Amino acid sequence: MLNVWFRRLSLPAVALTVANAAAGEVIERVRISADDSRTRVVIDLSGPAEHRLFALENPQRIVVDLPQTGIASNLPALPSRGLVERIRTGQRPDSTSRVVLDVAGSVKTQSFLLPPDGRSGYRLVVDLSSQLPGRAPIRAPHNADPRGRDLVIAIDAGHGGKDPGASGRRGAIEKEVVMQIARRLARELDAQPGFRPLLIRDTDTFVSLRDRTQRARTAAADFFISIHADAFSDSRARGATVYVLSEKGASDEAGRRLARRENEADLIGGVSLADQESDIAPVILDITQTASLSASLSAAEKIISQLGTVTQLRKRNVQQAGFVVLKAPDIPSVLIETAYLSNPTEEAALSSSAHQGKLARALGAGIVNYFFENPPPGTRLAMNPDLRPREPMRHAVERGETLSQIAERYRVTIDSLISFNALDSDRIRIGQVLTIPRG
Repeated sequence: MLNVWFRRLSLPAVALTVANAAAGEVIERVRISADDSRTRVVIDLSGPAEHRLFALENPQRIVVDLPQTGIASNLPALPSRGLVERIRTGQRPDSTSRVVLDVAGSVKTQSFLLPPDGRSGYRLVVDLSSQLPGRAPIRAPHNADPRGRDLVIAIDAGHGGKDPGASGRRGAIEKEVVMQIARRLARELDAQPGFRPLLIRDTDTFVSLRDRTQRARTAAADFFISIHADAFSDSRARGATVYVLSEKGASDEAGRRLARRENEADLIGGVSLADQESDIAPVILDITQTASLSASLSAAEKIISQLGTVTQLRKRNVQQAGFVVLKAPDIPSVLIETAYLSNPTEEAALSSSAHQGKLARALGAGIVNYFFENPPPGTRLAMNPDLRPREPMRHAVERGETLSQIAERYRVTIDSLISFNALDSDRIRIGQVLTIPRG
Protein backbone atom coordinates (compact mmCIF):
# COMPACT_ATOMS: atom_id res chain seq x y z
CA MET A 1 0.00 0.00 0.00
CA LEU A 2 1.32 3.43 -0.88
CA ASN A 3 1.77 6.15 1.69
CA VAL A 4 -0.82 8.92 1.79
CA TRP A 5 0.35 12.52 1.77
CA PHE A 6 -0.71 16.10 1.05
CA ARG A 7 1.06 18.50 -1.33
CA ARG A 8 0.81 22.27 -0.81
CA LEU A 9 2.17 25.29 -2.59
CA SER A 10 5.12 27.16 -1.14
CA LEU A 11 4.43 29.62 1.71
CA PRO A 12 3.96 32.81 -0.39
CA ALA A 13 1.03 31.18 -2.19
CA VAL A 14 -0.80 29.68 0.79
CA ALA A 15 -3.27 32.54 1.24
CA LEU A 16 -4.20 32.40 -2.44
CA THR A 17 -4.70 28.63 -2.24
CA VAL A 18 -7.15 28.83 0.68
CA ALA A 19 -9.10 31.76 -0.78
CA ASN A 20 -9.56 30.07 -4.14
CA ALA A 21 -10.40 26.74 -2.53
CA ALA A 22 -13.32 28.39 -0.74
CA ALA A 23 -14.58 29.67 -4.09
CA GLY A 24 -13.97 26.24 -5.62
CA GLU A 25 -11.48 25.24 -8.28
CA VAL A 26 -12.44 23.11 -11.27
CA ILE A 27 -10.87 20.14 -13.08
CA GLU A 28 -10.78 21.34 -16.68
CA ARG A 29 -8.97 18.52 -18.50
CA VAL A 30 -6.98 15.29 -17.99
CA ARG A 31 -3.99 14.44 -20.21
CA ILE A 32 -1.62 11.45 -20.42
CA SER A 33 1.85 10.80 -21.85
CA ALA A 34 3.61 7.44 -21.56
CA ASP A 35 6.42 5.15 -22.63
CA ASP A 36 7.04 1.46 -21.88
CA SER A 37 7.56 1.89 -18.12
CA ARG A 38 6.46 5.41 -17.15
CA THR A 39 3.14 7.22 -17.39
CA ARG A 40 2.41 10.85 -16.55
CA VAL A 41 -1.15 12.02 -15.84
CA VAL A 42 -1.69 15.79 -15.95
CA ILE A 43 -4.86 17.22 -14.39
CA ASP A 44 -5.45 20.78 -15.63
CA LEU A 45 -7.02 22.98 -12.93
CA SER A 46 -8.65 26.40 -12.92
CA GLY A 47 -6.48 27.33 -9.93
CA PRO A 48 -4.26 25.91 -7.17
CA ALA A 49 -5.71 23.11 -5.06
CA GLU A 50 -4.66 20.67 -2.37
CA HIS A 51 -4.76 16.99 -3.19
CA ARG A 52 -4.61 13.65 -1.44
CA LEU A 53 -3.23 10.58 -3.20
CA PHE A 54 -3.44 6.92 -2.14
CA ALA A 55 -3.62 3.42 -3.58
CA LEU A 56 -6.32 0.75 -3.40
CA GLU A 57 -6.06 -2.93 -4.29
CA ASN A 58 -8.25 -5.64 -5.86
CA PRO A 59 -8.24 -4.18 -8.43
CA GLN A 60 -5.14 -1.97 -8.40
CA ARG A 61 -6.00 1.72 -8.65
CA ILE A 62 -4.59 5.10 -7.69
CA VAL A 63 -7.03 7.59 -6.17
CA VAL A 64 -6.58 11.38 -6.26
CA ASP A 65 -8.91 13.44 -4.05
CA LEU A 66 -9.08 17.24 -4.49
CA PRO A 67 -11.03 18.94 -1.65
CA GLN A 68 -13.27 21.90 -2.52
CA THR A 69 -12.83 21.23 -6.22
CA GLY A 70 -15.44 20.70 -8.91
CA ILE A 71 -15.46 18.99 -12.31
CA ALA A 72 -16.13 20.95 -15.49
CA SER A 73 -19.44 20.04 -17.12
CA ASN A 74 -17.72 19.98 -20.52
CA LEU A 75 -14.76 17.85 -19.36
CA PRO A 76 -13.19 16.27 -22.48
CA ALA A 77 -13.14 12.50 -22.89
CA LEU A 78 -10.86 10.82 -20.37
CA PRO A 79 -7.87 9.14 -22.10
CA SER A 80 -6.09 5.89 -21.21
CA ARG A 81 -2.49 5.03 -22.06
CA GLY A 82 0.58 3.31 -20.70
CA LEU A 83 0.07 2.05 -17.15
CA VAL A 84 -3.41 3.64 -16.93
CA GLU A 85 -6.14 1.33 -18.23
CA ARG A 86 -9.05 3.65 -17.39
CA ILE A 87 -9.77 7.01 -15.71
CA ARG A 88 -12.94 7.73 -13.77
CA THR A 89 -14.09 10.91 -12.03
CA GLY A 90 -16.79 11.65 -9.48
CA GLN A 91 -18.01 14.28 -7.02
CA ARG A 92 -18.23 13.34 -3.33
CA PRO A 93 -20.84 14.85 -0.93
CA ASP A 94 -18.16 16.91 0.86
CA SER A 95 -17.34 18.83 -2.38
CA THR A 96 -14.27 16.68 -3.00
CA SER A 97 -13.57 15.70 -6.60
CA ARG A 98 -12.18 12.20 -6.99
CA VAL A 99 -10.08 10.98 -9.93
CA VAL A 100 -9.54 7.22 -10.04
CA LEU A 101 -6.76 5.73 -12.18
CA ASP A 102 -7.23 2.01 -12.89
CA VAL A 103 -3.64 0.80 -13.31
CA ALA A 104 -1.95 -2.29 -14.70
CA GLY A 105 -0.41 -3.84 -11.59
CA SER A 106 1.57 -2.32 -8.75
CA VAL A 107 3.12 1.08 -9.49
CA LYS A 108 5.23 3.71 -7.79
CA THR A 109 3.80 7.24 -7.68
CA GLN A 110 4.96 10.81 -7.39
CA SER A 111 2.73 13.90 -7.49
CA PHE A 112 3.23 17.66 -7.45
CA LEU A 113 1.45 20.90 -8.39
CA LEU A 114 2.89 23.05 -11.17
CA PRO A 115 2.14 26.81 -11.34
CA PRO A 116 1.19 28.59 -14.60
CA ASP A 117 4.08 28.87 -17.08
CA GLY A 118 2.68 31.24 -19.68
CA ARG A 119 1.28 28.44 -21.85
CA SER A 120 -0.67 26.37 -19.31
CA GLY A 121 -2.43 27.12 -16.05
CA TYR A 122 -2.17 25.19 -12.78
CA ARG A 123 -1.50 21.48 -13.32
CA LEU A 124 -1.55 18.58 -10.88
CA VAL A 125 0.97 16.02 -12.12
CA VAL A 126 0.80 12.35 -11.12
CA ASP A 127 3.73 10.21 -12.29
CA LEU A 128 3.40 6.44 -12.34
CA SER A 129 6.36 4.09 -12.74
CA SER A 130 6.48 0.32 -13.01
CA GLN A 131 10.15 0.33 -12.06
CA LEU A 132 11.22 -1.46 -8.86
CA PRO A 133 14.32 -0.34 -6.89
CA GLY A 134 17.46 -1.89 -8.30
CA ARG A 135 15.81 -3.00 -11.54
CA ALA A 136 17.25 -1.92 -14.87
CA PRO A 137 15.08 0.42 -16.97
CA ILE A 138 12.84 -1.37 -19.46
CA ARG A 139 14.25 -1.00 -22.96
CA ALA A 140 12.58 -1.26 -26.31
CA PRO A 141 12.75 -4.72 -27.97
CA HIS A 142 15.75 -5.18 -30.28
CA ASN A 143 13.85 -7.64 -32.43
CA ALA A 144 10.56 -9.48 -32.67
CA ASP A 145 11.97 -12.86 -31.61
CA PRO A 146 9.16 -14.54 -29.64
CA ARG A 147 11.82 -16.27 -27.52
CA GLY A 148 12.94 -12.87 -26.23
CA ARG A 149 15.89 -10.66 -27.07
CA ASP A 150 19.47 -10.94 -25.89
CA LEU A 151 20.77 -8.57 -23.24
CA VAL A 152 23.28 -6.18 -24.80
CA ILE A 153 26.29 -5.52 -22.57
CA ALA A 154 28.51 -2.63 -23.74
CA ILE A 155 32.15 -3.23 -22.72
CA ASP A 156 34.35 -0.14 -22.80
CA ALA A 157 38.12 -0.64 -22.69
CA GLY A 158 39.39 2.68 -21.35
CA HIS A 159 41.70 5.02 -23.28
CA GLY A 160 43.16 3.85 -26.63
CA GLY A 161 45.01 5.28 -29.61
CA LYS A 162 46.70 8.58 -28.81
CA ASP A 163 45.53 8.24 -25.18
CA PRO A 164 47.62 5.48 -23.55
CA GLY A 165 46.30 6.01 -20.02
CA ALA A 166 48.43 5.05 -17.03
CA SER A 167 51.68 3.10 -17.28
CA GLY A 168 53.81 0.96 -14.97
CA ARG A 169 57.54 0.95 -14.36
CA ARG A 170 57.92 -2.40 -16.11
CA GLY A 171 56.25 -1.12 -19.28
CA ALA A 172 52.61 -2.12 -18.84
CA ILE A 173 50.28 0.37 -20.55
CA GLU A 174 46.71 0.83 -19.39
CA LYS A 175 45.08 0.94 -22.83
CA GLU A 176 46.61 -2.45 -23.73
CA VAL A 177 45.92 -4.18 -20.42
CA VAL A 178 42.25 -3.16 -20.26
CA MET A 179 41.73 -4.10 -23.91
CA GLN A 180 42.79 -7.66 -23.08
CA ILE A 181 40.46 -7.79 -20.06
CA ALA A 182 37.59 -6.37 -22.16
CA ARG A 183 38.07 -9.01 -24.85
CA ARG A 184 38.15 -11.78 -22.27
CA LEU A 185 35.00 -10.40 -20.65
CA ALA A 186 33.29 -10.32 -24.05
CA ARG A 187 34.13 -14.02 -24.53
CA GLU A 188 32.77 -14.82 -21.07
CA LEU A 189 29.45 -13.11 -21.78
CA ASP A 190 29.20 -14.43 -25.32
CA ALA A 191 29.32 -17.97 -23.92
CA GLN A 192 26.36 -17.23 -21.65
CA PRO A 193 22.97 -17.79 -23.39
CA GLY A 194 20.86 -14.63 -23.48
CA PHE A 195 23.82 -12.20 -23.46
CA ARG A 196 25.36 -10.31 -26.38
CA PRO A 197 28.59 -8.37 -25.69
CA LEU A 198 29.41 -5.15 -27.56
CA LEU A 199 33.02 -3.93 -27.50
CA ILE A 200 33.03 -0.13 -27.64
CA ARG A 201 36.51 -0.36 -29.14
CA ASP A 202 38.18 -3.56 -30.36
CA THR A 203 41.37 -1.99 -31.69
CA ASP A 204 43.95 0.51 -30.47
CA THR A 205 41.90 3.53 -31.50
CA PHE A 206 40.89 6.72 -29.72
CA VAL A 207 37.19 7.12 -28.93
CA SER A 208 35.94 10.26 -27.19
CA LEU A 209 34.14 9.85 -23.88
CA ARG A 210 30.81 11.08 -25.26
CA ASP A 211 31.12 8.79 -28.28
CA ARG A 212 31.59 5.79 -25.99
CA THR A 213 28.24 6.31 -24.28
CA GLN A 214 26.60 7.23 -27.58
CA ARG A 215 27.73 3.96 -29.16
CA ALA A 216 26.16 2.10 -26.25
CA ARG A 217 22.90 4.04 -26.58
CA THR A 218 22.80 3.52 -30.35
CA ALA A 219 23.02 -0.22 -29.75
CA ALA A 220 20.25 0.06 -27.10
CA ALA A 221 22.61 -1.49 -24.54
CA ASP A 222 21.14 -2.81 -21.30
CA PHE A 223 24.36 -2.29 -19.35
CA PHE A 224 27.63 -0.36 -19.75
CA ILE A 225 30.91 -1.30 -18.07
CA SER A 226 34.09 0.76 -18.47
CA ILE A 227 37.38 -0.96 -17.56
CA HIS A 228 40.46 0.93 -16.35
CA ALA A 229 43.70 0.56 -14.39
CA ASP A 230 44.75 3.27 -11.94
CA ALA A 231 48.08 4.90 -11.02
CA PHE A 232 49.25 6.90 -8.01
CA SER A 233 52.39 8.64 -6.83
CA ASP A 234 52.70 6.23 -3.91
CA SER A 235 53.65 2.82 -5.30
CA ARG A 236 52.10 1.14 -2.24
CA ALA A 237 48.57 2.05 -3.35
CA ARG A 238 46.73 -1.05 -4.52
CA GLY A 239 43.34 -2.65 -4.97
CA ALA A 240 40.30 -2.53 -7.26
CA THR A 241 37.51 0.06 -7.01
CA VAL A 242 34.02 0.05 -8.52
CA TYR A 243 32.32 3.36 -9.35
CA VAL A 244 28.85 4.50 -10.40
CA LEU A 245 27.72 8.00 -11.31
CA SER A 246 27.40 10.52 -8.49
CA GLU A 247 24.16 12.41 -7.84
CA LYS A 248 25.94 15.66 -8.75
CA GLY A 249 27.15 14.15 -12.01
CA ALA A 250 23.63 12.97 -12.77
CA SER A 251 22.10 16.40 -12.13
CA ASP A 252 24.74 18.10 -14.30
CA GLU A 253 24.02 15.69 -17.13
CA ALA A 254 20.28 16.19 -16.76
CA GLY A 255 20.74 19.94 -17.15
CA ARG A 256 22.90 19.46 -20.22
CA ARG A 257 20.38 17.20 -21.92
CA LEU A 258 17.41 19.41 -21.11
CA ALA A 259 19.29 22.42 -22.48
CA ARG A 260 19.79 20.52 -25.75
CA ARG A 261 16.19 19.42 -26.19
CA GLU A 262 15.16 22.69 -27.86
CA ASN A 263 17.55 22.09 -30.75
CA GLU A 264 17.64 18.34 -31.24
CA ALA A 265 15.84 15.15 -30.31
CA ASP A 266 17.35 13.43 -27.28
CA LEU A 267 16.07 9.90 -26.82
CA ILE A 268 15.77 8.64 -23.26
CA GLY A 269 14.85 4.95 -23.13
CA GLY A 270 13.12 5.25 -26.50
CA VAL A 271 11.26 8.50 -25.66
CA SER A 272 12.22 11.75 -27.40
CA LEU A 273 12.55 14.67 -24.99
CA ALA A 274 12.06 17.08 -27.87
CA ASP A 275 8.51 15.78 -28.37
CA GLN A 276 7.49 16.36 -24.76
CA GLU A 277 5.92 19.39 -23.16
CA SER A 278 8.30 21.61 -21.18
CA ASP A 279 7.03 20.33 -17.82
CA ILE A 280 7.07 16.67 -18.83
CA ALA A 281 10.60 16.30 -20.24
CA PRO A 282 12.44 16.92 -16.92
CA VAL A 283 10.34 14.31 -15.11
CA ILE A 284 10.84 11.66 -17.81
CA LEU A 285 14.58 12.27 -17.57
CA ASP A 286 14.52 12.23 -13.76
CA ILE A 287 12.55 8.98 -13.53
CA THR A 288 14.80 7.30 -16.11
CA GLN A 289 18.00 8.49 -14.44
CA THR A 290 16.84 7.49 -10.97
CA ALA A 291 16.07 3.96 -12.16
CA SER A 292 19.45 3.73 -13.91
CA LEU A 293 21.38 4.88 -10.84
CA SER A 294 19.54 2.42 -8.64
CA ALA A 295 20.26 -0.42 -11.06
CA SER A 296 23.90 0.69 -11.37
CA LEU A 297 24.37 0.50 -7.60
CA SER A 298 22.80 -2.96 -7.41
CA ALA A 299 24.93 -4.29 -10.27
CA ALA A 300 28.07 -2.71 -8.81
CA GLU A 301 27.51 -4.53 -5.54
CA LYS A 302 27.28 -7.85 -7.40
CA ILE A 303 30.52 -7.07 -9.22
CA ILE A 304 32.33 -6.14 -6.00
CA SER A 305 31.31 -9.41 -4.38
CA GLN A 306 32.89 -11.30 -7.29
CA LEU A 307 36.02 -9.13 -7.64
CA GLY A 308 36.77 -9.65 -3.96
CA THR A 309 37.31 -13.37 -4.63
CA VAL A 310 40.12 -12.79 -7.18
CA THR A 311 41.85 -9.55 -6.19
CA GLN A 312 42.30 -7.11 -3.34
CA LEU A 313 39.75 -4.30 -3.11
CA ARG A 314 40.79 -0.74 -2.36
CA LYS A 315 37.21 0.06 -1.34
CA ARG A 316 34.70 -2.64 -0.42
CA ASN A 317 31.76 -0.30 -0.97
CA VAL A 318 30.55 1.15 -4.25
CA GLN A 319 32.07 4.59 -4.90
CA GLN A 320 30.41 7.46 -6.77
CA ALA A 321 32.04 10.02 -9.05
CA GLY A 322 31.17 12.20 -12.05
CA PHE A 323 32.87 10.14 -14.79
CA VAL A 324 31.60 11.25 -18.20
CA VAL A 325 31.34 7.67 -19.52
CA LEU A 326 28.79 6.89 -16.80
CA LYS A 327 26.38 9.63 -17.86
CA ALA A 328 24.09 7.76 -20.25
CA PRO A 329 20.83 8.47 -18.37
CA ASP A 330 18.99 5.36 -19.50
CA ILE A 331 21.75 2.72 -19.22
CA PRO A 332 22.93 1.31 -15.88
CA SER A 333 26.69 1.97 -15.92
CA VAL A 334 29.73 1.12 -13.83
CA LEU A 335 33.43 1.95 -14.06
CA ILE A 336 36.05 -0.49 -12.78
CA GLU A 337 39.55 0.47 -11.68
CA THR A 338 40.98 -3.04 -11.75
CA ALA A 339 44.27 -2.28 -9.93
CA TYR A 340 47.21 0.15 -9.74
CA LEU A 341 49.82 -0.05 -12.49
CA SER A 342 52.00 2.12 -10.26
CA ASN A 343 52.21 -0.82 -7.83
CA PRO A 344 54.87 -3.29 -9.08
CA THR A 345 53.00 -6.34 -7.76
CA GLU A 346 49.71 -5.31 -9.34
CA GLU A 347 51.44 -4.29 -12.59
CA ALA A 348 52.85 -7.81 -12.84
CA ALA A 349 49.45 -9.34 -12.12
CA LEU A 350 47.66 -7.17 -14.70
CA SER A 351 50.25 -8.18 -17.29
CA SER A 352 49.49 -11.85 -16.65
CA SER A 353 46.95 -13.53 -18.92
CA ALA A 354 45.94 -15.75 -16.01
CA HIS A 355 45.03 -12.77 -13.80
CA GLN A 356 43.32 -10.99 -16.69
CA GLY A 357 41.17 -14.10 -17.10
CA LYS A 358 40.27 -14.14 -13.42
CA LEU A 359 39.24 -10.49 -13.52
CA ALA A 360 37.14 -11.05 -16.65
CA ARG A 361 35.36 -14.02 -15.09
CA ALA A 362 34.66 -12.08 -11.91
CA LEU A 363 33.26 -9.11 -13.85
CA GLY A 364 31.18 -11.44 -16.01
CA ALA A 365 29.84 -13.33 -13.00
CA GLY A 366 28.83 -10.06 -11.32
CA ILE A 367 26.95 -8.87 -14.42
CA VAL A 368 25.27 -12.23 -15.02
CA ASN A 369 24.25 -12.58 -11.37
CA TYR A 370 22.69 -9.10 -11.41
CA PHE A 371 20.60 -9.83 -14.51
CA PHE A 372 19.81 -13.30 -13.19
CA GLU A 373 17.98 -11.59 -10.31
CA ASN A 374 16.69 -8.65 -12.41
CA PRO A 375 15.89 -9.90 -15.94
CA PRO A 376 14.32 -7.04 -17.96
CA PRO A 377 10.91 -7.90 -19.46
CA GLY A 378 11.08 -9.17 -23.01
CA THR A 379 14.58 -10.64 -22.71
CA ARG A 380 15.47 -14.29 -23.22
CA LEU A 381 16.55 -14.42 -19.60
CA ALA A 382 13.11 -13.26 -18.44
CA MET A 383 11.15 -15.48 -20.84
CA ASN A 384 13.29 -18.61 -20.38
CA PRO A 385 14.10 -19.11 -16.68
CA ASP A 386 16.02 -22.29 -17.52
CA LEU A 387 18.72 -20.11 -19.11
CA ARG A 388 19.46 -18.45 -15.81
CA PRO A 389 22.78 -19.63 -14.40
CA ARG A 390 23.20 -21.31 -11.08
CA GLU A 391 25.54 -19.68 -8.61
CA PRO A 392 29.05 -21.02 -9.37
CA MET A 393 30.38 -23.54 -6.89
CA ARG A 394 33.67 -22.67 -5.18
CA HIS A 395 36.18 -24.86 -3.39
CA ALA A 396 38.90 -23.72 -0.96
CA VAL A 397 41.96 -25.94 -1.26
CA GLU A 398 42.85 -27.76 1.96
CA ARG A 399 46.15 -29.27 3.08
CA GLY A 400 46.99 -32.48 1.22
CA GLU A 401 44.51 -32.00 -1.62
CA THR A 402 45.55 -32.33 -5.26
CA LEU A 403 43.87 -30.99 -8.37
CA SER A 404 43.06 -34.53 -9.53
CA GLN A 405 41.30 -35.29 -6.23
CA ILE A 406 39.22 -32.10 -6.51
CA ALA A 407 38.36 -32.91 -10.13
CA GLU A 408 37.23 -36.41 -9.15
CA ARG A 409 35.18 -35.10 -6.23
CA TYR A 410 33.18 -32.70 -8.43
CA ARG A 411 33.15 -34.99 -11.49
CA VAL A 412 34.95 -32.58 -13.78
CA THR A 413 38.19 -32.92 -15.72
CA ILE A 414 41.56 -31.60 -14.56
CA ASP A 415 41.88 -29.69 -17.83
CA SER A 416 38.55 -27.94 -17.25
CA LEU A 417 39.65 -26.88 -13.76
CA ILE A 418 42.94 -25.54 -15.12
CA SER A 419 41.21 -23.68 -17.97
CA PHE A 420 38.30 -22.31 -15.92
CA ASN A 421 40.60 -20.99 -13.20
CA ALA A 422 43.32 -19.77 -15.60
CA LEU A 423 45.96 -21.90 -13.83
CA ASP A 424 49.48 -22.10 -15.24
CA SER A 425 49.79 -25.76 -14.21
CA ASP A 426 48.14 -28.40 -12.03
CA ARG A 427 49.88 -27.05 -8.94
CA ILE A 428 47.60 -25.52 -6.29
CA ARG A 429 48.19 -24.00 -2.85
CA ILE A 430 46.47 -24.25 0.51
CA GLY A 431 43.65 -21.69 0.82
CA GLN A 432 43.41 -21.12 -2.92
CA VAL A 433 39.76 -20.75 -4.02
CA LEU A 434 38.84 -22.66 -7.17
CA THR A 435 35.68 -22.08 -9.19
CA ILE A 436 34.11 -25.38 -10.23
CA PRO A 437 32.77 -25.37 -13.82
CA ARG A 438 29.13 -26.35 -14.16
CA GLY A 439 28.36 -29.62 -15.88
